[in-house]
Amino acid sequence: MRTKTLMMLATALSVAAPLAAQQTTTTPAPASSVAHPALWPQAKSPGLIDAKTEAFVTKLMAGMTLEEKVGQMIQADIASIKPEDLRRYPLGSVLAGGSAPPIGAPERSPVGPWLATSRAFAAVAMEKRAGHVAIPLMFGIDAVHGNNNIVGATLFPHNSALGAAHDPDLIRRIGAATAEETAATGVDWAFGPTLAVPQDDRWGRAYEGYSEDPAVVRSYAGAMIEGLQGKPGTGTIQNGHVAASAKHFLGDGGTKSGVDQGDAQVSEDTLIRIHSAGYPPAIDAGTLTVMASFSSWNGQKMHGNKSLLTDVLKGRMGFDGFIVGDWNGHGQIPGCTNDDCPATFNAGLDMAMAPDSWKGMFDTTLAAAKNGTIPMSRIDDAVRRILRVKAKLGLFDPARPFEGQPDLVGSSAHRALAREAVAKTLVLLKNNGVLPIKANANIMVAGDAADDIGRQAGGWTLSWQGDGNTNADFPNAQSIYAGIAETMKAGGGSATLSADGRFTKKPDAAIVVFGEMPYAEMRGDLRTLEFQPGDKQALALLKKLKAQGVPVVSVFLSGRPMWVNPELNASDAFVAAWFPGSEGGGVADVLIGDAAGRPRKDFTGRLSFSWPKSAGQFTLNQGTPGYDPLFALGTGGSYAQRVTLPALSEVSGVDASLANTSLFFSRGSVPKPFSFATDSAVTRKAVDGPQTQEGAIQLSWPAGRQATVRIGGPTLDLTRETNADLMLQMTYRVERAPAGAVSLALGGGTVNAASLFAAGGEWKTVRVPLKCFREHGADMTKVSSPFSLAATGPFTVAVADLRLATDPAGAVCPN
Repeated sequence: MRTKTLMMLATALSVAAPLAAQQTTTTPAPASSVAHPALWPQAKSPGLIDAKTEAFVTKLMAGMTLEEKVGQMIQADIASIKPEDLRRYPLGSVLAGGSAPPIGAPERSPVGPWLATSRAFAAVAMEKRAGHVAIPLMFGIDAVHGNNNIVGATLFPHNSALGAAHDPDLIRRIGAATAEETAATGVDWAFGPTLAVPQDDRWGRAYEGYSEDPAVVRSYAGAMIEGLQGKPGTGTIQNGHVAASAKHFLGDGGTKSGVDQGDAQVSEDTLIRIHSAGYPPAIDAGTLTVMASFSSWNGQKMHGNKSLLTDVLKGRMGFDGFIVGDWNGHGQIPGCTNDDCPATFNAGLDMAMAPDSWKGMFDTTLAAAKNGTIPMSRIDDAVRRILRVKAKLGLFDPARPFEGQPDLVGSSAHRALAREAVAKTLVLLKNNGVLPIKANANIMVAGDAADDIGRQAGGWTLSWQGDGNTNADFPNAQSIYAGIAETMKAGGGSATLSADGRFTKKPDAAIVVFGEMPYAEMRGDLRTLEFQPGDKQALALLKKLKAQGVPVVSVFLSGRPMWVNPELNASDAFVAAWFPGSEGGGVADVLIGDAAGRPRKDFTGRLSFSWPKSAGQFTLNQGTPGYDPLFALGTGGSYAQRVTLPALSEVSGVDASLANTSLFFSRGSVPKPFSFATDSAVTRKAVDGPQTQEGAIQLSWPAGRQATVRIGGPTLDLTRETNADLMLQMTYRVERAPAGAVSLALGGGTVNAASLFAAGGEWKTVRVPLKCFREHGADMTKVSSPFSLAATGPFTVAVADLRLATDPAGAVCPN
């Protein structure tokens, strides 16, 4: 699913169709996007259809108006609908997108406001009114690694980590815990599990997949469905289970070049053999819903592919639940808009996720039903499927024994399970003998992620991208440093936190925690797999400690394998910890031994993704031609023997500057491929930033003269970023207020920014939506200058940071 700040795309991504085998002429034929159901595996939804349930649904439908039937087929986001709207628009479902707040409360809220929100919507839906058939809503949320929108919830490792455990029973138990914490907030539908089989690690959603290996995904699919929903026919909201949503059907992990929402240019055999692997076991386990993918197959959008949605999924695979769309995904079908798309229902979609377009979708779908564009048989089939699921989930029974039990959220039992999962997902890639660390040693814990729960939790954590979080937002969690310190203290040793690696007394060893920043799709999309290309801060820290004779253990946080050869060379031990979630103590359980240096718990994690030898090995999947990884699928060391490596090549194979499309100024310099224009009368001088010596630049305009300072670089297409509500974020301090007008520009779109620079003295951060620049004339498809500031002097401002950002706090469009 997508968050409100993600996708309001008006048009489909332009992705060319692949070429099929050469014909007898020189013109290649386009690959087919029509599936042949007989080639696909069979499955069957167990127990969803029975005489009693169908009779109940038939009776309900007999009393429903056409408006009420159409309403069941529309889902709105709570940021764009009020409970009282349901009296006029009898919708079947609401969702809370990744950055949607509960009613009257902040985005980052504990159980109480979320419970009040779910109850407010439910109360209106179930009102007894003349001519109204009261049908309970389904309330959906992206509970993808625990109920991750809720402050205080247990956060499990992300799926790319869980794949390394190779433990289906662990997955089942995590699903059950997630269901309980979701049901406790009044929510009855979790948008998971993701059954993508990522084939290109540049994809920003690669960490949502369990593995590049379809066998791993196949082994986990049914287990997670059973955990969330219970065994078929037994799991209801009354016993702490919620509806699952197997997603994203189909091929989202196989798009060309790892482009999110792109085109899977693959044969039908590949689509079946690799990308459909998780769906038959998910259906056989009883998944109540399936979510359609944003992506295309050989040029045809999945939201409009009848051969796959209807003929394969509902036909050959015997799926008797309902298919829900993704965030305005229907609007990407040619001929459709976010507000109008009969084609998606005719293709087999049963419920359109129309988060902010729900009114338009309701009206146009109703009109299409009345004029026959959508046949009444298709309307009735969709509504029957939706009501069947609601009945089987127990939503017509008002009892909610798990609802409102805040002690379930972040419970000690769930946290213990998450800690177990962390320990089981750690993968040892190098160990020259420094591990395990003796419990009575005196060690240092360093690195910018050592004491940062948000960093270890990753994306889809309290917000879509997982940014803007502090440790205070995680009252039930433990950072990696805190877990290590607790363990060391219990063993008679000590652990000192020093993010930058400084010390007065030389430690016996240093554990350095570093890695990727949190991200989701889009911001997580990469153009190189090199870690910190062109700005290797973590490597500098490792080398500094090594030069001082301190044994170094690297704990690497990431959502995917990355090219880290230099960091591996600079480490005595290297552990892939992925995004482990809220329980940092699970790292200590494996890394810290007893006082004699004997392991308390061994490494059991094995790679479920192949690890690259160069930064350009984007599609590195076992069994494919030219497979040549640094660490093959299934690699993982243990304490049984040392895990040594030869000196690795430190040539990445990819131009580091290609990676940067969003950072324009940081830590005192403009990172490549961007640079300051040289034709400006504005003078530049290095000054201290808010946190770093000479970490900012002072820009001074000469008195009485109009001048412009610009940062330029390669031409960027920021269409997706604009539609996803990203912002230009600037951290600055006004040192001398301008004498006249000030204009801020991006891509030719200029806004009057005088109000942003009227007062000085303190460092502050402003965020201007990219849409603001588009509304003022910017061509977002051709942005060659992501920052331009024009003024008449005298005017002096210091800038410490300039980048694209997703956190909407403080956003303003000046005029």
